Amino acid sequence: MKKTSAIITTALLLAGLLAGCGSKNNGSDAATESTLKDGKYDPPITITISKQQDENAGKYINGESLNNNVMTQWGEENLGIKIETTLLGGDWSQYNTKLRLGLTGTEQLPDVMPVYDTALLNDMIQSGRVKEITEDIKKYMPDRLKEIYKQFPTTFTPVVQDGKVYGMAISPNLTEGEVMLIRQDWLDKLNLKAPTNIDEFEKVIAAFTNDDPDGNGKKDTYGFDFSGKDGYNTGWVSDAVMIFSAYTGKHLPGKWLEEDGKLTYGSVADGNKEALAKLRDWYSKGYLNKELATKAAWDALADFTEGKAGIIIGRPWLYGSIKDVEKNVKGAKVNAYPTINAINGDKTYQSAQLNDGVFMFNKDFNNMEAFFLYYDKLYDVAFGTGDFKYGYAQGYDYDIVNDQVTFDSKKFNNPIDEVQGVGKMLFTKNTPSVDGTGKSFYDLANGSKADNGVLMRSDAADQTTKDGYVISYENRDVLLPDAFNGAPTKTMQTSWAQLQTTEIEMFTKIIYSNEPLEAYDDFVKKWYEKGGTQITDEVNDWYVNASKIDVMANMGLK
Repeated sequence: MKKTSAIITTALLLAGLLAGCGSKNNGSDAATESTLKDGKYDPPITITISKQQDENAGKYINGESLNNNVMTQWGEENLGIKIETTLLGGDWSQYNTKLRLGLTGTEQLPDVMPVYDTALLNDMIQSGRVKEITEDIKKYMPDRLKEIYKQFPTTFTPVVQDGKVYGMAISPNLTEGEVMLIRQDWLDKLNLKAPTNIDEFEKVIAAFTNDDPDGNGKKDTYGFDFSGKDGYNTGWVSDAVMIFSAYTGKHLPGKWLEEDGKLTYGSVADGNKEALAKLRDWYSKGYLNKELATKAAWDALADFTEGKAGIIIGRPWLYGSIKDVEKNVKGAKVNAYPTINAINGDKTYQSAQLNDGVFMFNKDFNNMEAFFLYYDKLYDVAFGTGDFKYGYAQGYDYDIVNDQVTFDSKKFNNPIDEVQGVGKMLFTKNTPSVDGTGKSFYDLANGSKADNGVLMRSDAADQTTKDGYVISYENRDVLLPDAFNGAPTKTMQTSWAQLQTTEIEMFTKIIYSNEPLEAYDDFVKKWYEKGGTQITDEVNDWYVNASKIDVMANMGLK
């Protein structure tokens, strides 16, 4: 990768801010004086980070590793910033445990800490070991990032205390909505059309179960594949929330909704009983995954991929994870469709995600300007500018072959099995995006030419994925961020886990016909009696207090 004028321009702007100000390296080389010169720290500084590995992280090529890979090398060579991971966690739970131990121990916390749990966010603020960054955002955040953060003021509410800001959302962006992925070959064979409402949906999943869509003469298929292990609103893959929303509207299981200034909890709203009755009926008839209660979101994909299920719901990129069915089963074809409409004819609604965790910073970290320099450069891939106008690293997530940009890893100059998720190597964990629900795909579908990196990358996707993103963008009005994103309230800390467990168990027992449908009414009554009433009051108190101080103005984001 060559240094570009864009890097120099950005860095010089920051250099101007820092003119005359030396920078103390707060990492492993704390005594070294470093200055930003010509867009690069000299001598290099070190920013230590914590990182949660996920299912796709840690896949390195060319002998690289967590602390020595194409992106850590780029940062040191181009910006004079070394990124060093000093706290590493595997899954979400292990990572949180390590951060908690770090808070209570005597070891030095990393400079930059991505946090993905609201209870932990609050604990970190209370510990006094994280940095208050209101002025840092105002002073050092580059303008193009400020324009992004201005769009998502509610992402700051979990990290505000007494009008002071103790963190910032990671890559705020309204993420894509979910679509129905349907076995098109099954629809065609049975002379059916994709369903648009609950009655049509029932007709299709009944046919997928009873009419031998795979033609093997066996009753070994079913209609709708989803997960119920962790609740009935995953918000990303293997979701069943469409069915609930068909009866409850905007009140979604497990989420809080603001209406007329009041927050209410979706799982106890009117309509849930009718949704459970429909799922109960379908389960008894064999239309649903028989093991839905034991399947986590990712596990529930297996039946669809193996050719046993006809409909699954997920974000448009889910097609990339289930398209093996088109290899596994001769003649299989999967198409993307919008989710069905509600029983009153309105659209059904979905949970929305606005950010991928929160950045918090060690209270002794004094290189916020360097953090923003690095973080802003990572956004080049989202804007299609600078070093990262096509992707993060040539030969990893894109290549240029015969003067043509390609995102097909099999066609790289040195072919590899799959594109490397370079974004997984970063302290953001995922690649930053400003494409919202899929605007680049919508623009392409409406005649835009793929004349920049963002559009070129979208244009290289599978057609089913493209179709899914177009649907997502056209239906972006159905996405509902959770109205409560604060730390657990006082009563939540003692009662919420039990209430959630009871909720999932009761919903599952009703669907499985292990409890009568009327058990839902008893569940709602007990939910309020066993803490729900107090929690609802506390959540509404939080909602009122969250907007009392205009922290956006204090951060220069208005």
